[in-house]
Amino acid sequence: QVQLVESGGGLVQAGGSLRLSCAASGHTLRTYAMGWFRQAPGKEREFVAFISWNGDNTDYADSVKGRFTISRDNAKNTVYLQMNSLKPEDTAEYYCAASTYSSGSIYSFSYAYWGQGTQVTVSS
Repeated sequence: QVQLVESGGGLVQAGGSLRLSCAASGHTLRTYAMGWFRQAPGKEREFVAFISWNGDNTDYADSVKGRFTISRDNAKNTVYLQMNSLKPEDTAEYYCAASTYSSGSIYSFSYAYWGQGTQVTVSS
């Protein structure tokens, strides 16, 4: 069983930056691809980014390409999401998730383990 805990969310002005962290316990993350998803009020959860088990493969939603960077430190059992040039439309609850599909996936149903989320609010 993998337990995931997100941190690093908060309130930031448009154009600012935040770095989200996702720390795992209960199992090494080395064999899992990791993803970040987000859900804004009244909207469905959407894919943000994923990284393969070894970090060789990443993918991003078009809305965040060039602004967000996903990375991982398997020695620390932690995954990160660096968010730059934040926009008000990035406001959402952000979730990390672990997938046994080690190459990564943009689909939420590919992820078996989820964190509780961290809120990101971007003011205009």
